[in-house]
Amino acid sequence: MELNAESDRGLLCAASQRTLFDKRLISGALALTRSGQAGITRCMKIYKIFRAEEWAQLRKEKSTKGAPIDLTDGYVHFSTAAQAQETADKHFAGMDGLFLLGCDAEAMGEALKWEVSRGGAEFPHLYRDLALADVEWAQPLPLVDGRHQFPAGLE
Repeated sequence: MELNAESDRGLLCAASQRTLFDKRLISGALALTRSGQAGITRCMKIYKIFRAEEWAQLRKEKSTKGAPIDLTDGYVHFSTAAQAQETADKHFAGMDGLFLLGCDAEAMGEALKWEVSRGGAEFPHLYRDLALADVEWAQPLPLVDGRHQFPAGLE
């Protein structure tokens, strides 16, 4: 398999302290693979839940310090795919008009710290403003039968 580091840049990530991947050099391009497996994996995604007005403000201002809880704590809270539903259930129960933002964890660099939080799990915390450029995609997070419905295949 031949890789072109320039054209395949979106598929390749720099290894971070949180990845459990082995670095392998394949045809001059850095690829991250799960231990013992060949191939390329996508960058780790992290997720931010915003109220409609917070998402609108980020789009208008191009950066934000986050939601009120982020301002209080001094960092922007994120969740992994495995943590997102519990985050929605705990902090946004019954709220309509939410948006789910998908971001690339590795692209946030050293400003993203993984810290122990709810239930002893490590959560991603961003110690700088969240820029609109950090957001790879955003979509409504609908409330279905009283619970937020996340997109199928969230990783």
